[in-house]
Amino acid sequence: MISPFEAKLIREIKISEDEPLQRVISYGLSSYGYDIRLSPVEFRIFRHIPGTVVDPKNFNPHNLEQTPLHTDDNGSYFILPAHSYGLGVALEKLEVPDNITVICIGKSTYARCGIIANLTPAEAAWRGHLTLEFSNSSSADCRIYANEGVVQLLFLEGEPCAISYEARQGKYQDQLEKVTLAKV
Repeated sequence: MISPFEAKLIREIKISEDEPLQRVISYGLSSYGYDIRLSPVEFRIFRHIPGTVVDPKNFNPHNLEQTPLHTDDNGSYFILPAHSYGLGVALEKLEVPDNITVICIGKSTYARCGIIANLTPAEAAWRGHLTLEFSNSSSADCRIYANEGVVQLLFLEGEPCAISYEARQGKYQDQLEKVTLAKV
């Protein structure tokens, strides 16, 4: 259902053989969920273009600006400016069974920095890399670390649904490891 899968919660990683373990924002299997990572492949930030209005029925990709990946001793990260909104993508690929629905919620580590992750569902029989939405509600620029935990998935099990996301040919099925824009 999750690939790549970490069977335990990872809080430290070894960057290289010569270096000591480095603390990371946790990812992997947790008590009742799974913490997924932000992919380093792409992160986009909404920018105001005078005279334009963001329209979910006719989304203008020019309203999103590609953001560079930075790296230092703490890891690789994107910068989400103060009072802005950005889109990233999950490193892990999901293949949700037809009797499970997944809810994606923010991690408290980021919430304490003013980063709000939009509550996002992955419906029964959905497949792909989740596009993740983040709002920086603080008055300071914030780092969002790639290859580290960024949101938690909670799994709800029930009877297989009458019409799954796959059966109804949902428009966000089979998303690649890149930001997927709004579609109608």
